[in-house]
Amino acid sequence: MLTARGAALVESLGDCANRTCPAVLLLSGSRGFGSPVYDEIGERLSASGLKPYLVHILSARDLDTIGRAGGARARIAYYAQRFPDWISAVQSVAASFKAQPRHGGRLGLLGVSLGAQIAAAVSAGPSPVDALVLVDGGLPPGSSQPVRSWPPLLLIWGSADQTFPLSIGRDLQRQARQLGGPVTLDVYDGGAHDFFLRSGTRNAMAAHSSTADFLSSHLSR
Repeated sequence: MLTARGAALVESLGDCANRTCPAVLLLSGSRGFGSPVYDEIGERLSASGLKPYLVHILSARDLDTIGRAGGARARIAYYAQRFPDWISAVQSVAASFKAQPRHGGRLGLLGVSLGAQIAAAVSAGPSPVDALVLVDGGLPPGSSQPVRSWPPLLLIWGSADQTFPLSIGRDLQRQARQLGGPVTLDVYDGGAHDFFLRSGTRNAMAAHSSTADFLSSHLSR
């Protein structure tokens, strides 16, 4: 679909048996949607009465540039350049899906790592998002806009995450509580930064189930 900052590919996952199904937009980490585990997540969401979509915010050029970056510093510098476009694109997609009658005006957002940073920026404050899941990632560094509110929020974190330490998740939980919003922090013992995408593991399956239950409980009303 077209957004204010260009085109964004939105890919439908699974089928919803209900006449009206809340939409859930999925945002990937820096490697895109190459992992087959996203299909498994989509199936789990569909089984919960939700309609999942993969939002391909990262272009082929983005993925190539990130993949060839010389290290974390180079990747972070590139992210900083691209965040405004990525955030604007997701805002446009979210507004469009929120307005579609088949979704009943209900919209969830699930972001993983880099996708979690984009999702957090989109959802911090007034937004069309009715429920938010952030997996191992929070607000982009240097975010200057004060956070005034969060939608109902589930934070999923691996205790052994070295990319986004658990302290970031605890800070987000504390902030959401201070703002008066419902927030849950699920910590998975021994989980590394990519544990959510490790198909078939106990932690990943438990986290996928928790995600689907949370989104269904807040969106299917």
